[in-house]
Amino acid sequence: MRTYVTKFQWEAARYPVKQSLKALSELIGKQVSQIENDLKTKAASYNSLKNALSLIDRKTAGSLITRDLSDLTVCVVVPKLLAKEWESKYHTFAQMVVPGSAYKIVEDADHALYTVTLFQKVLDEFFVRDFVYDEQSLKAGKSERDKLVQEKQRQYAPPLVFCWAWKKGFEFVLF
Repeated sequence: MRTYVTKFQWEAARYPVKQSLKALSELIGKQVSQIENDLKTKAASYNSLKNALSLIDRKTAGSLITRDLSDLTVCVVVPKLLAKEWESKYHTFAQMVVPGSAYKIVEDADHALYTVTLFQKVLDEFFVRDFVYDEQSLKAGKSERDKLVQEKQRQYAPPLVFCWAWKKGFEFVLF
């Protein structure tokens, strides 16, 4: 700061000394407004990207009721309060269920995710919600998330860094 103040030089090519103070003020004001608009645009773009990434993360790490199940096969989401009852009675819910085949994969605060071995005929009786395994959509979802992460990293630049890039024309703008 001290060096800046003691070695300040007016940029006469950009801001002619012969112009009136009002004209110079308007010129600088327009340039500052343009910088502000650019910063707002970049911030909005970054926030939009961050929200899209957050949405994808919620789908993969959210509640088992809303979580993307495309990387799982036959599964059942059971409320945690009913887990013991499920484990003791799941094989009686349909005729062609293999007893002792229920396996708890993961659980969150409210639900547990189980896999069960059963015949294809009775598969529909165990689905809490419709689900079709599609490897392409699984890869596309992971690819989309990876692209968003890369774009987020590319766009991330604190406002201070952005303003320093414009420093050549606005040496007097300090934070």
